[in-house]
Amino acid sequence: MSLIEKLNPILGRHEELAVLMSEVGLSGDEFIKMSMEYAELSPVVEAIQSYKQAVHEKEDLQELLQDPDMKAMAQEDLVVLNKKIPRLEAEIKLALIPKDVDDAKDAILEIRAGTGGDEAALFAGDLFGMYKVFASGRGWSVEILEASTSEAGGYKEIIARVTGRNVFSALKFESGAHRVQRVPDTESQGRVHTSAATVAVLPEVDEVEVDIQDKDLRIDVYRASGSGGQHVNKTESAVRITHAPTGIVVAIQDESSQHKNKAKAMKILQARIYDFEKQKVDAERSEDRKSQVGSGDRSERIRTYNFPQGRVTDHRINLTLYKLEEILRSTGLEEVVMALTAEDQAAKLMDLEG
Repeated sequence: MSLIEKLNPILGRHEELAVLMSEVGLSGDEFIKMSMEYAELSPVVEAIQSYKQAVHEKEDLQELLQDPDMKAMAQEDLVVLNKKIPRLEAEIKLALIPKDVDDAKDAILEIRAGTGGDEAALFAGDLFGMYKVFASGRGWSVEILEASTSEAGGYKEIIARVTGRNVFSALKFESGAHRVQRVPDTESQGRVHTSAATVAVLPEVDEVEVDIQDKDLRIDVYRASGSGGQHVNKTESAVRITHAPTGIVVAIQDESSQHKNKAKAMKILQARIYDFEKQKVDAERSEDRKSQVGSGDRSERIRTYNFPQGRVTDHRINLTLYKLEEILRSTGLEEVVMALTAEDQAAKLMDLEG
């Protein structure tokens, strides 16, 4: 079957949707659903039409090769078309790659210090700084929802909400264990220490996307501990929500208002439950996930940051860059994210062609 024959059902569906949307008596929800599908198919259809036109032009030029007067011109035009057609084929295939339903969503970013004590907390702080710079470069906003600081600096844990255009699609490959190798300031012998932090990136979801029953929630309020001022410590503003069916617990004490803390906790809880269910489905389809970038397992070691060598290595795609400072403090993470995205697209293209 030719590529054009494979694409005809897409063209047919696009035309069908155009007719259906013009029908009288269509409900608002039906129209919105159809218009979204129509808009999603439109770029693919445009690429298909350009491809079909180029193939048709090539057929015409091949006929002109038989005409001595037109042969030279036809050969020149064929050189151009023979470069254009493969490019259009690639565009169509990229457009056909199944989209992650969560790609356009905002994200909940969770970073926790792992093994390594104070060094791990400092590294967690470095990672949060890296994501803040990356977010700023893309015009995104970062709001800290909860943070537990370390006496030496950095964070034992920090949870933030990242909002903007296609946040989850860019950050979703950051989930996993990040390892750092460097000489601590307190190390007099100059020995390199290894510590770690874990990162979880969860798509932010609406209430309608997650079915949370009130009867499944236990909500506890208590006095906040640590810094936060006298008012925080004297009132029961901190909130802990436990979701019985999954055992997921979220505790927030960042705000002085119990109401605000509860709202933040619910937002994080929704994201974690959604992610929990998604991970369960992905595990059941583990065979299908072999070609994807990483397993999605939070415990998987995905990247090492080696300070003595100024090196960052992403173990999933064997990418090594000697620009550690640029990745942590400037725009360098963009290169890593683009490489991971390209690898994921290549794997999905193979599945598509297979």
